[in-house]
Amino acid sequence: MKLTFLGTGSAWSLPEIGCDCLICRQMHKNKETRLRTSLYLEAQEKLLIDCGPDIVRQWWTIGLRLIHGVLITHEHGDHYLGLDELVALRRSTAPGNWNPIPTYATESGWETIELRFGYLLDKTLEKRLVVPGEPVPGLQTRVIPFKTYHGPMAKGAVGYRFEEGVKRLVYTSDLLHLEGQEDILDQPDVLVIQSHWLNEPEFNRPSLLSLQRALPMIRTWKPKEKVFLVHISDADQVPGDPANDYLKKIPPKDPLKDPETGMPYPIPTSQAEWQQVAERAFRDSGIDIPVQVAYDGLTVEI
Repeated sequence: MKLTFLGTGSAWSLPEIGCDCLICRQMHKNKETRLRTSLYLEAQEKLLIDCGPDIVRQWWTIGLRLIHGVLITHEHGDHYLGLDELVALRRSTAPGNWNPIPTYATESGWETIELRFGYLLDKTLEKRLVVPGEPVPGLQTRVIPFKTYHGPMAKGAVGYRFEEGVKRLVYTSDLLHLEGQEDILDQPDVLVIQSHWLNEPEFNRPSLLSLQRALPMIRTWKPKEKVFLVHISDADQVPGDPANDYLKKIPPKDPLKDPETGMPYPIPTSQAEWQQVAERAFRDSGIDIPVQVAYDGLTVEI
């Protein structure tokens, strides 16, 4: 399997427009960007995992050529609002050579997606249902969805486990916690997990995963080879930042601390700082597995 990270940012790509917080300012200075999180997996088929508003930019930046199917993790706009852009693929194909793209989501997910994009069905997209715990039908690649909790406005939320030969890749997508089926996540070779914040916030309004909250999950699931962090945001409060009173900036409940000094870890404001803090957090938590903070355009062999 070959995995490409098309985007690694949160619901609003980074740096956010109109934002002068220290994180966005540092990203501008470094010329770093994070588009909405989306993955491209080359296995038995070439699969697009989520199709958000940045898909055109991601398509051309990465140089995509073909997709055999689309897997939607849930019905939030940053994960499906780019589906309309796929009409361009049909427009650039002779009518007799075009087949609608198999597009997978849960029944609850389709209830929302179809309200917006029902006109795409049968011509551009072929509607297919996934059921948590059951292999996705119609694919040569073995894909098993698992139910996640991502708040009341994402009742159809799932993650996916991908299998090719003896290799297993798990992608959690957006979540606060699992809703059963933990065995599906047991000992994957590679785990791609959300890290919206560094520290768990005082109140988790968007029902998203912090690295602090993810660490016990990672210890339990015991990935064998590597962990990749995605869905990075700018929502952590940076000490001394005048922008800490912005709506998105939520104070930490009990921030991660250095076990020797008792001092909180520094809040990362760049790719390099995120990588340093992630490695430190894994080491201090006793997790002896390599961790990489994914960045847009990263391609890895699994």
